[in-house]
Amino acid sequence: MKLGLISDTHGLLRAQVFDVFAGVDHILHAGDVGPAELLTELEAIAPVTAVWGNVDGWDVRQRVKEVAEIELEGVRIVVVHGMQLGSPTPEKVAAAYPHAGLAVFGHSHQPVIRQVGQTLAVNPGSAGRQRFRDPVSVALAEIANGKVTAQLVDLDPSRK
Repeated sequence: MKLGLISDTHGLLRAQVFDVFAGVDHILHAGDVGPAELLTELEAIAPVTAVWGNVDGWDVRQRVKEVAEIELEGVRIVVVHGMQLGSPTPEKVAAAYPHAGLAVFGHSHQPVIRQVGQTLAVNPGSAGRQRFRDPVSVALAEIANGKVTAQLVDLDPSRK
C-alpha cells in the first residue's frame, strides 16, 4: 500500500503534489491545512485522513480530528500536527504514541524520517509557501508485509 504524506500546506496545494501522489492509495495530512476545500482537492487523488493544526480555522476543525488513529494493512498509524508536543521531534512523537507503527506529524516545517523503537516517525515538511530557507516537501510511504518505509520528496528541485 502506497501512502502520500503531507503537512503544513497553509492553503497552497502545489501542482507537483498531484504528480508525486499519483497512484497512492491513501493520503495522510498532518495539519495546518488552510481552507477545508484543500482536503476535497486531495480526495480527488485518494482517500484522505487529516488532522487540524494550530492555524486551521473552524471549517477544518469541524471536519477533522486533532489526532487521527487508523490502521492500514495491519499497521497502526497516528497522524498529529505536533503543536501538542511543543517543538515536535521524532522522539517526542514516538514517545507519545508508542503503539504506532507509523506516526506522521508536522508543525516544525522540518522534514525528517526516523525510526524510533517500533515507530517510524515522519515529518514530511511543509508543502505550502516556503518559509525562510525551509525546504518545500512531502513524503511517500509504503506498507509491505507489515513494514513501513518512507522517503522525502523535494517539491522545489531548483534548490538542489
